[in-house]
Amino acid sequence: MSSDRLHAYRWWGLAAISLGVAFIIMDSTIVSVIIPPIIKDLDLSTTQVQWVQEIYTLVFAALLMVWGRVADKVGRKRILITGVIIFVMASLACAAADSGTFLVAARAVQGIGGSMIMPTTLSLLNATFHGKERTIAFAVWGSTIGGMAAIGPVVGGWLATVASWHWAFLINLPFGLLIILGVSLFIAESKEASTQRLTDWFGGLLSIAGFGSLVFALIEGRTCGWWRAEPGASANFGNFSIIPIVFAAAVAILISFVLWERRRMRAGLSTILDVSLFGISSFANGNVTALVVSMGEFGLILSLPLWFQNVAGLDTFHAGLALVPLAVGSFVASGAVQGLAKIMTPIQMVRMGLVLEILGIAALATLIRVDSSLWMTSTTLFIYGMGVGFATAQLTSIILVDVPVERSGQGSSTQSTSRQVGSALGIAILGTALFTSLKSGTQSHVADLVAANPELQKLVDAVTHSSGGLIPQFAADERTAPIAQAASEALTHGVQIAGWIGASVLVFGLLTSMRIGKSPVSSEATKATGSPSH
Repeated sequence: MSSDRLHAYRWWGLAAISLGVAFIIMDSTIVSVIIPPIIKDLDLSTTQVQWVQEIYTLVFAALLMVWGRVADKVGRKRILITGVIIFVMASLACAAADSGTFLVAARAVQGIGGSMIMPTTLSLLNATFHGKERTIAFAVWGSTIGGMAAIGPVVGGWLATVASWHWAFLINLPFGLLIILGVSLFIAESKEASTQRLTDWFGGLLSIAGFGSLVFALIEGRTCGWWRAEPGASANFGNFSIIPIVFAAAVAILISFVLWERRRMRAGLSTILDVSLFGISSFANGNVTALVVSMGEFGLILSLPLWFQNVAGLDTFHAGLALVPLAVGSFVASGAVQGLAKIMTPIQMVRMGLVLEILGIAALATLIRVDSSLWMTSTTLFIYGMGVGFATAQLTSIILVDVPVERSGQGSSTQSTSRQVGSALGIAILGTALFTSLKSGTQSHVADLVAANPELQKLVDAVTHSSGGLIPQFAADERTAPIAQAASEALTHGVQIAGWIGASVLVFGLLTSMRIGKSPVSSEATKATGSPSH
């Protein structure tokens, strides 16, 4: 198809790319709600349960930077299609898994495919759309992320209810075929015009090791212990946790990575990360804001599903449905972007979105009670979702607006990595606050009962170790109902605390957004090295 024909069909290409984003975001959230039947069928150990959910995120975050750079060199469309093929094949392997070990391995391969898809979707949008059209394209892309994060649990719960958990992975096959067909037909290939070979393999290894270690430490901190070893945790040194050591190693490796990349750039050699991009004000300050905002945004996705199921008493499917207002708000914001673009700049939309997110979370944290209605949560989630729809997409547009197209793979992978690190950091901080509140709150509420009957301590420990999962079971028995009530109140208080922390972090993100556009763009960073080939 000629370039003119491809340009005419570019909005169909946007649909295919957005489906690719939906593909990987949905799969990162869908697994959390199908774990119970997987445990039953495959007899997973506690460690396997943990890694089925976490290995995908770990591999995904570790490889983003490398694949973004490789895509610049060999072709972004080619890497995207390859990533979709790998993701689909790994999904089929997940569906066919007959053991926990095999499922964990297949999830790791899914992470490889996902890390190829995410940065290339962004760089292809950056190369395909320009001006106001780019604003609309990024709005659709960002709203897809916010919406699918909420829709994933609904799809997972529905499939697990009407069919089996295998279909949560098998559904990726038709989606994958549609993505490959749409991208092949409606998106032009683009890549860096320079013929310089990518030889920075050591930089690639440093990137993988550094970001992989950092995300591992953030994910595993609550399980292993942030400083002192948690009882029963493996891979620790006596009473001390391995996490501080991993954090220190990650920082040392990432510093070495930056120094290595600077040295190679000065020598005129190929690099995984073009550090001169951070001389671009919108790129550097935008990435800081993206990291901070991601910290605040993902707390709700972690805490609310637990509250809906364990306190509000909803089953998996209906707990997923309760999150749909977030997706609706995100998609409504996407539809409003084109009209607002006539009277507002992208950074103004980002700030408006952050204000809506802060208001939504703060209202939820203020109003939520053990007996709160779904009308309250739906209203606050809708406001929050609109904020996500405005902020996420337009922030991405701002980060990449001054990045030369030929380096859009590096720019896209860097901002995707910033978001992933921010998300992992947010989950670590807000998750720790949530579960600490559950444990301490439950303990304090039933202290008198435990003092009178020490045997009850085992039940208190059980309900907190289950992340509140035993609350419905305990509530059904009058002998354990007081423990269930205490845990419900403690978990609700934990959601409030996580909400206020998330809102505070988003306020900080709003403040960091004030720096965007304040510094001049360095001539070195904006210097074009060629035009993309199509």
